[in-house]
Amino acid sequence: MAVPQLFGIIPTGCPIITIPTSSPSETSFIFNLPPRPFSHIVVFLLPGITLPPDTAAAVYLATSASSANPNLNFKFLGGIGPGKESAIFKVSEANNDTNAAPGVNGEVDMDASEDPAAAAAGHNREMILGISVEPSSSVMAQMSSLPASRANAAINEPSNALVVARPPPPPPNTLQLAQRIIKNAFNFLASFSGNVPVPGAAGAAGVEVVPLKAFEDWWRKFEGRVRSDPGFLMRDND
Repeated sequence: MAVPQLFGIIPTGCPIITIPTSSPSETSFIFNLPPRPFSHIVVFLLPGITLPPDTAAAVYLATSASSANPNLNFKFLGGIGPGKESAIFKVSEANNDTNAAPGVNGEVDMDASEDPAAAAAGHNREMILGISVEPSSSVMAQMSSLPASRANAAINEPSNALVVARPPPPPPNTLQLAQRIIKNAFNFLASFSGNVPVPGAAGAAGVEVVPLKAFEDWWRKFEGRVRSDPGFLMRDND
């Protein structure tokens, strides 16, 4: 059975990776990264891929197992999902100790400068990226517990926050839209109404009328507002 392709992985300076090395379950994917120096990893959802509702993708990093450390020690990097379909992470080995997990420096801007020494350090063993589709609440809880990195503290740098996209409210139907236009016109023109006596009708209260000029004023103001604020009729409270 073919492993599903949901994510794209780009270690800086390396070709794109879209096919997982393995898939331990239907919601978890393992990517063996090239044994080449790199200090940033781009992770993104492939075009046309949408995660199930109320889920997000948690991204983890580990170094390959060795005789000194036979167990993989995955470290949480961050997450992607609806409203945040891609992320860039800066990674480096903490030191040359084979028992050390990769150092995680947080999510960074694409324009961040590469440090050749940091990129080359500790790449004597292969790095492994793990992606797990988990409940959004779980991924966001892990992201909130990440230490604030220098990259995230900088002004104008992207945040680690995972924004869960909410669908926009449905637009009003044709009847509702017509009712709101009529209500807007009525509220404006009501103050200009007046009574005109009917000839030959003694004692009659007359006929309530609105000057044509008032209607022209309303239309001019209404058209101007539609131009400056096209969505004002969509708001129920207006």
